[in-house]
Parts: sequence; C-alpha cells; structure tokens
Amino acid sequence: MAFDHRKYRPFTPIRKTDRRWPDRVIERAPTWCAVDLRDGNQALVKPMNIHQKQRLFDLLVKLGFKQIEIGFPSASQPDFDFCRKLIEEDRVPEDVQIQALTQARPELIARTYEALKGARKAIVHVYNSTSTVQREQVFNLDRAGICDIARKGAEMVRDHARDYPDTDWTFQYSPESFTGTELDFAKEVVDAVTDVWRPDQGQKVILNLPATVEMASPNVFADQIEWICDNINYREHLSISVHTHNDRGCGVAAAELAVMAGADRVEGTLLGNGERTGNMDLVTMAMNLYSQGIDPEVDLSGMAEIIETVEACTEISTHPRHAYAGELVFTAFSGSHQDAIRKCLSRRKDGDVWNVAYLPIDPRDLGRRYEEVVRINSQSGKGGVAHVLERDYDISLPRWLQIEFARVVQKEAEGEGGEIDSFSIHKLFDRDYLQVPKGWRLRTYDLHRTDAGVQARIEFGNGTSSVLNGQGQGALEALAEALEKRYGVKIVIEAYDEFALGEGTSANAMACIRAQIDGELYSAAALAEDTTSANLQALLSAVARKVEAAAVDTAAVG
Repeated sequence: MAFDHRKYRPFTPIRKTDRRWPDRVIERAPTWCAVDLRDGNQALVKPMNIHQKQRLFDLLVKLGFKQIEIGFPSASQPDFDFCRKLIEEDRVPEDVQIQALTQARPELIARTYEALKGARKAIVHVYNSTSTVQREQVFNLDRAGICDIARKGAEMVRDHARDYPDTDWTFQYSPESFTGTELDFAKEVVDAVTDVWRPDQGQKVILNLPATVEMASPNVFADQIEWICDNINYREHLSISVHTHNDRGCGVAAAELAVMAGADRVEGTLLGNGERTGNMDLVTMAMNLYSQGIDPEVDLSGMAEIIETVEACTEISTHPRHAYAGELVFTAFSGSHQDAIRKCLSRRKDGDVWNVAYLPIDPRDLGRRYEEVVRINSQSGKGGVAHVLERDYDISLPRWLQIEFARVVQKEAEGEGGEIDSFSIHKLFDRDYLQVPKGWRLRTYDLHRTDAGVQARIEFGNGTSSVLNGQGQGALEALAEALEKRYGVKIVIEAYDEFALGEGTSANAMACIRAQIDGELYSAAALAEDTTSANLQALLSAVARKVEAAAVDTAAVG
C-alpha cells in the first residue's frame, strides 16, 4: 500500500505548564527581514539574474524593509557579484542593513567578508544544522561535534569582523532545523555561540530560530520559542528571530504565534516564495497586522507593483486566491455576499471605522477598486446585479426589479457557463426593460387637473403618431385607462418607482413599472428628462410588450 500513515510518528509536544503566549496579543510589528534574494532565489527553477535582483532589492527598499538578506556570496559567484555591485555602486541606503548567509566553514566565512567589504552596516548570518536527523544521518556527529562546529564558526565570524573595522557588524546565528532539535541541545549550541560573541558586552547579535521544515502545529513552535527565550543566556541582549516555512501551510500562523511567544524579528519573502511549499509570506503577515489596526511599518499600498515585480523577477505567477494579493481575494460572486457588501458600503461614510461584511480590509488601501469586489456569475444574486448597475451606470433598481432582473442575469450566466461582465449586464437590462418597442415612444403629453382627477392627452409613436385620452387620479392611471380602451385589456399597476439620476447622463429620471395586464405580469423601465415622462414611457413599453406578444400568438394560431 503506497498511501500508509503508519510510517509516520506524531511530533512530540513540549511539556510546558507555564506557557504565557496564548494570553498575549501582538501590539506592534516585529523587525522584518526580507530573504527573497537569498532563500527565495535558491528556490527558483531559474535563479534571478543581476538585473532582476537589483529590481527586487529596489522594491524591498521602497516598501520600507530595513534588513534585507541579499544572498549567499560564498556559495555563488552571481551572489558575490551582486553583493559587490550594491556596495561599490552605493545602492544600499544608509538606514538599510544587508545580510549575507554563510555556513560555519572557514573558507566560506572569509569569502563572505570579502563580499561585504566596504558596507556601512551588515549582518553576517552563520548557520549549521543541529537536528537529530542531520546529526545522526548526514554528519554522523554527536552533540559535542555539532556544538564544536557552531562555536568555531562563531569565533571565525568574530575574528574576521576585526579586519573590517569600518563596517558596523551584526552577527546572526541559526541552528538550522531548529524545530527538529532537542530544546536542551538547542540551548547548549546557542549558548556556546553567544559565549563567543558576548552580546552583553555590546556586540549586536541576532539569534534566528528557523522552522527549516515545518514539523508541527504553530502552537508547538510557539512553545519552543517561549522555552528558548526563558532559558538561554543573554536573552535581554539578543534579538530573537524566526524563519518559518510553510510545509504544513501554517508559516504565517507559526510566525505570529512566535512573536506572541517572545520573538522580536521575522524573516520571510514577498508572497511566500521559497523552497518546497514556500517561506513565511511577509505580505500576508504584515497585512494581518494592518487589519488589526497595527502599523506594519512597511508600505504595501501599491500591491499591483509588488505583484508585477515579484512575478517578473521570480517568474512565478500569483495565485488568484493568494491572501490580500490575489486577483479574486476581494471578489464576491455569491449572491448573499454581494448583497451584504452592497448594503454595508452604502451605509459607510468617510472616516468610519472599517466594518464591511466579507471584506476584512478596504480594498482601496491596496490600490484595488470596488469595481473588482462584486463580479457576476450564475451564483450571484439580486444584490450583486444591482451593485454593478449602480456602480457602473448609476442605475438604481427597486427591490422587486432587482429580484426579477437577477433571474434574467442568472439564466444568461448559466447559459454562458461563466462570469458575465458589467457591459453584458447593462445590455440585458436594456434589452428586457429599457428598450422601447418600435412605434411606442412617447412624444408629448398634456395633463389637466379636473374635478374627476387628471385628464391626459398622450401622443406616441415613431413617424405615425397615436393620440390617447384618458382620465384618472394621476397621469399613470389616466394613461392606463386610455390604453385599456384602445387595446381592450385590463391593466393593474402593481408597482412603480422613480429615481432622479446623477450627473453624467442625458436623462434626469428613470422609472420602473410592473403591471398586471390581463392577468400576466409585464415590467419595463424608462429614462427621460422628467419623472412623469419616464413613468408614462415605462407603462407604454410594458403594454407594448403585451400587445406585441398577443399579436405573435394570434399570428401563430392563424
């Protein structure tokens, strides 16, 4: 049997009775470090060239990232060359620290310092693997052997820094595969490194704890972080960093819980590019904070530029459902969702706290438009259809017509089998409601108030005019009486609504009418310069549809 769960063992949870992180909330953004140019680049089928790296670096600077891992210069000539380019061409702003990764090996550490020579301030990020599986199956070393690698690496990082006194150095250590390392041993290795660097004596040190492979649920990772923060030496002098991956789909959650557990810093990539299922997504976590009223300290308002740049540099497309960034993440096709969004937006005033159903943030904050929020397919309802007509054509429909027209749109969408755009929706509305049947266009009307109500003289037609005279309590009732006499039908007006139109249209009013004509329902709408003309034209159009339908039936019988 190929699919056999019995080959796996559950991750052993941390025995911790004093956990405090579940009661904490994040109140400020952590320090961010963007690792797109190293970790993200190593995960690409086709690594970035110098031009692409420069473009992505410039974007990260523009967004406000102050720590950027630019590569692994000791392992790759392109990474070395890019590092030198940034420094020699003075491409690094004064408030930005560049970071370079190296294994804890003498020749690689020396090469890293060569690459960083002349930098104003830089982070040397040294690592070695500490996990049980790596110790036993990859390096064939015991704990003491692994700890010795880490200690010697720390000594070399310290000693080489003395050769470049003009650079403001920060040292960073990662026990690679931290999540697969026994906590007591992780502490032993970390303490060995910090005993060499002595952050208590002024050396800036970052302790980075990577979930190189995500092995357990985020709460377990938070327990590991809190335990380390509680037990390592020099905690008050260290910046605790996390670097989560997304093997279980929980990279962002793990990073957020780690910050609750005491982490000060988070490494990740824009849109989550990285090995296997990807790195922690900086966009998602930063926007999660933003949605809670916390300043993320990076500016993600130009989401279109971010997506365009990342896609161009990585040659990886953004999923349409990617949190905050995807094309469809603020889009509602469901009828009930559309109706709720429309109602909330109609009530909202500028300056109000954001509280809109189904939209956790205002799409405009990311440069998106409300036009992208509601889109119509066969799953959509009256609210969505009405929203599209209001948004794009300034046409407001009464509730009864929203329901009726939504069925028309749904039938069309079902026939097409996909999304139906705004232009097509308006075309359907024009065809089924606004279009005036030939020979039935209102030309003039004359109304006179009498003791019996309103006397109306209506002239309509195209080319050859017809004149109707009728009496009623109002213009519509008078026209209905005249039409009943002329065409031998019984007309009962069930509903009518009239609306003033905004600027930007030649018509000033729209009217919608639903009438029962000889027991059958007919609806129509009309645009005109005034509400009376619109009402009269709408009734003429509704009756015209009945008369024409009857003529077709008579011809068929004949």
